[in-house]
Amino acid sequence: MLTYIQDILSSKQKPASTETSMNMEAILQTYPPLGQATLVQTHSSSLVAILDVPNSQEAGSWEVCAFLSIDGSKWKDIILLPVDDGLVPQTLQSLSESVSRLYFSAPLAFNNCVQFTLKFRYHQNDDWKWIREEQGIDDGWIIRPSTAPESDIFSLIPDLNVNEWTISSCLSQSPGTNVWALEASVPPADGDSSTFKDIRIGNPWESSFLRWFAVVRLSTPWLAPRHGKDSFYLDRDGILCSFLSHQGKNLVFLAISGISHVAPVFQQSMDGSLSVHARNDGISEGKAIILVSEGADFNCAVAAVMYHARTLVTRAAQASQQGDNELAALSNEIQPQWMESWYDGLGFCTWNALGQRLTDQKIFDAMDKLAQKNINVSSLIIDDNWQSLDYRGHSQNQHGWKEFEADAKGFPKGLKHTVSHIREKHPHVQHIAVWHALLGYWGGLAPDGKIAKSYKTIEVTREDVDADYLPIVGKMTVIAKEDLSRFYDDFYKFLSDCGIDAVKTDAQCMMDTWIDASPRRELFTRYLDAWTISMLRHFSAKAISCMSQVPQILFHSQMPTNRPVMVVRNSDDFFPDDPTSHTWHVWANAHNSIFMQYLNVLPDWDMFQTVHEYSSFHAAARCVSGGPIYITDVPGEHDLHLIDQMTGLTPRGKTVIFRPSVIGKTVYPYAGCEDGLLLKVGSFHGSSQTGNPILAVFNVFSKPLTELIPLFIFPGTDPSLEYVVRAHTTGRVSTPIKIGAPDSLIAAALPVRGYEIFCAYPLTNVTGKRHGSTRIANLGLLGKMTGAAAIVSSQINHAENGRVNVDIRVKAFGVLGVYVSSLPSMTIEGDFMATIQGQPIPPDTVTISEADNHVLEIDIGKAWKEMGLKSGWSNDVEIKIYFSS
Repeated sequence: MLTYIQDILSSKQKPASTETSMNMEAILQTYPPLGQATLVQTHSSSLVAILDVPNSQEAGSWEVCAFLSIDGSKWKDIILLPVDDGLVPQTLQSLSESVSRLYFSAPLAFNNCVQFTLKFRYHQNDDWKWIREEQGIDDGWIIRPSTAPESDIFSLIPDLNVNEWTISSCLSQSPGTNVWALEASVPPADGDSSTFKDIRIGNPWESSFLRWFAVVRLSTPWLAPRHGKDSFYLDRDGILCSFLSHQGKNLVFLAISGISHVAPVFQQSMDGSLSVHARNDGISEGKAIILVSEGADFNCAVAAVMYHARTLVTRAAQASQQGDNELAALSNEIQPQWMESWYDGLGFCTWNALGQRLTDQKIFDAMDKLAQKNINVSSLIIDDNWQSLDYRGHSQNQHGWKEFEADAKGFPKGLKHTVSHIREKHPHVQHIAVWHALLGYWGGLAPDGKIAKSYKTIEVTREDVDADYLPIVGKMTVIAKEDLSRFYDDFYKFLSDCGIDAVKTDAQCMMDTWIDASPRRELFTRYLDAWTISMLRHFSAKAISCMSQVPQILFHSQMPTNRPVMVVRNSDDFFPDDPTSHTWHVWANAHNSIFMQYLNVLPDWDMFQTVHEYSSFHAAARCVSGGPIYITDVPGEHDLHLIDQMTGLTPRGKTVIFRPSVIGKTVYPYAGCEDGLLLKVGSFHGSSQTGNPILAVFNVFSKPLTELIPLFIFPGTDPSLEYVVRAHTTGRVSTPIKIGAPDSLIAAALPVRGYEIFCAYPLTNVTGKRHGSTRIANLGLLGKMTGAAAIVSSQINHAENGRVNVDIRVKAFGVLGVYVSSLPSMTIEGDFMATIQGQPIPPDTVTISEADNHVLEIDIGKAWKEMGLKSGWSNDVEIKIYFSS
């Protein structure tokens, strides 16, 4: 897996330039950007270029020229002219003193599309430098798609294989799309040998497409993204494929598993066309089911196939009715706030922190060192290597699990003593989870162990591309179907009695490595259902499902909505010691979430370490992911400032994270990691119109990058509203902007491994006699990476007498920021009154921001302490601010 990451990054990314001439130091990009296709709704657009140059060359007569083809016409040059100072994009980051920034633009008019590239030069007597040669960036496309979806699937796939596929039109549940279902017969298994069948689909638009994107099975347990341009090639089996046409239409294919014994995946045929490779473990003929959708909006097209897949999965579950009544009863008992207490607190995991030879003393020491640094984690995950194992063979993949009690050598007083000691000494720890494999351990059960003797077992045969991952002689002992429910119930009763209230259930993919058809057919879904019910019964859905991105599991267990949301690992592991893995890790998670967002899960981007070369990079990604955050720091090695940016302390003393209410994902699905573009991860917190769009940008490339970011790509922005945008790393706030305005572009420049988090805040406009028109926005907690997600509620009221009341509730202490456009003409003493929990705030806790003089800052924690306040029935803080307009 690591070798693969290194190969893809080294082979596809362009090496850093070794030239030192002055022209090579310039960084150029545009909006609409080079290197990707941008869809627009009008017949015109401004092409805006940003050029960062060394200060020593600013005085030169820089020229930028677009070389373009409009609507397929002959290519021609268009000179971009310097932009007037009042219309330049906004810069919210600190610009190096050695760099000057120049802007150029040109208007473009077209009917359907524009293909363009750029060239530039320092002086009119110099030779032109082409952007493709200097920075390795491909052409950009501007496309105005037609909005009407295509109703004829044969116009989308002219060579659709009608000899194998039965085609039916389906009712789409997503606007602006059409949906079709393709079904093909797959013969039954022959005894214990599964049947495999390759079925060609065809070529989207006769292989004339602009870009493609896929979610593939990177390995047995994990998904990962793939990207390409005009040539389709999959190096791994796919479950979701999308193609972008030259007309701006998206054609999406989804392979459905988990509703029968047939599991299809996408491959490509010898001629490069899209094909299906299907496996049937059943005793009767089955159907491979592929859903197809088409639409102008990528998100709507993906939603169309995912929504219809959910309908099919629900129908199949209702038809089987297996465990439905108990599942429904257990699910109804679980309250949403119980789950929030599980994944909204900061967690600590022992895996990378303490190594594989785990002992109770190592855990005690780690918890003590966290407490010494005032890091009060809410959840503790005791990861692999606490169990009693037989240690047969040469690796953990061959070891078997012996008994429920913890390893006697590492935990001499037993698991219950370990948990009791932790809870007694660290009462802030609300939840303690333990790791276990779905089948017991990596090698299953110890054949002669206490567990194997207490329950009915069977022997199954595994396969793996790497023989080192196989159990001894390829066979493993597992619980038989008759005893699955009793086994999980007994184990989880033992854990509950020890004080454990959550589990991390790993290696679920092992079932997909079984060779024989009969155990796959008889045990796959039974294991999933028995585990789910026992987990709900004993731990109220407090679980992390890991190594479970297997098609059958994704559709059978993680798509249905008749159960509580479950935390599910979203990608391969965080590998602290592999430098090539870190940007890929964030990249893969951002793209996997395109698929995972439609499941009934909370994607988990995995643990990370706060003292690490990429620690801030990972922290920013976790904060915008919308999932849980847990660290795996080596004891005593902690970045307290970074932890403070991710967390806050509630009035009741709990450490919480600031998790956006919408799952974070990439906003540009067709841009590849080798394309020389910033990764943009969009999220959102709150309600429509009053909520906060969030956009994090990451440089996953091998060289510094500069781009122009339009306001409209922030998820959830409303064209009718005005916003201010704030950059986390500098605290700078934009002037009020609206979608489509000339100043609604934001410049973002990042070094290698750099990141930035931009948050947009909707403005409320009030008009008064004293200050005229005043725009106001609640900025949430400043200094937090996703401080907007600390906002519980926010109201701005303007009375007839001109009095403005800003009523805010936040979930933790910190510095509250409120944007007031007329603040530079006001004074804190003369114009403002503020209260916490109805009591006046000490004046020394209210200041004007040093980063922006339009921002009022209130240090809530300091005020709370000075006022001697205590938490009441509520675990949030109410702040009210009054001033006259």
